[in-house]
Amino acid sequence: MRAIRQHEFGGPEVLHLEEVPDPTPGPGQVRVRVEAAGVHRLDTSIRAADLPPTMPRPELPTTPGREVAGVVDQVGEGVDEAWQGAKVVAHLGPGSSGGYAELAVVDETQLYRRPEGLESPEAVAAIGTGRTSAAVLEAAEITPDDVVVVTSAAGGMGAILLQGIRNAGARAIGLAGSEAKLEIARGFGAHTAVDYRADGWLETLREEEPRITVLLDGVGGDVPRQVYAQLEPDGRMVRFSGDQDGYEGGAKIIDILGPWVQGRIKEFEQASLGAAADGTRRPYVGSTFPLAEAAEAHRALESRETTGKVVLLT
Repeated sequence: MRAIRQHEFGGPEVLHLEEVPDPTPGPGQVRVRVEAAGVHRLDTSIRAADLPPTMPRPELPTTPGREVAGVVDQVGEGVDEAWQGAKVVAHLGPGSSGGYAELAVVDETQLYRRPEGLESPEAVAAIGTGRTSAAVLEAAEITPDDVVVVTSAAGGMGAILLQGIRNAGARAIGLAGSEAKLEIARGFGAHTAVDYRADGWLETLREEEPRITVLLDGVGGDVPRQVYAQLEPDGRMVRFSGDQDGYEGGAKIIDILGPWVQGRIKEFEQASLGAAADGTRRPYVGSTFPLAEAAEAHRALESRETTGKVVLLT
């Protein structure tokens, strides 16, 4: 099969398309003929070995990729034969787990049947980005009285979060880095959309939305810190960026990364797939690349040139 292989840590250029032996599922596993593989910002950190101390580096060489959708073409010992030929989606787990490939081995416990009407790229977005979005929305406890800012509003998570805010009857504000991205944010429910790269963007935000009660941020850096300073005293920030510096002495901060989410992963995956299937929170796949162009997908994602969920197609 063809797979993306990484033999050293570094920039996108360390990702190479190679021919490797087909994998064989072991006991309790299936093999999936991959149709779509998700590209996540964490994938770029794993590739570069830019990881927190609690997250070990993968052993090299490795095949990246933690989210896949496709068709089961082989089942291992002890696996229900009903999985054979099933259209499925799965999150392969932490680390570098072999998703950027034409074939991937998946534990049966990680498998979900792909909901009717949900294509493989959207299913991949729901199983990864969608599950985190479900956790963020639950933690935020948004009400119709809230005014909610979403950073990176044209990204995969941003589009889902904006839909969740709309569903809650709250007012949504999207921050993005170009007029094209602002239009995407408006299309998913942003009542106000502000270009954070424009001069005086914070003043524009203050003028258009003098009251902000909630901030949802997975980006980190100066932009969310400046918005955080504008939150109402009884407001709250749901943070899923890992950036913890510069937020002292203000509104409540809810960090969702860690044990709280990990202990409920299955619940959030199921909620996300359900919401994607019924259209309540439909994933937005804005950027697709052929498998062979995984390095370019990483480069574009890191350069903020992508919109929506980034997906590799085999």
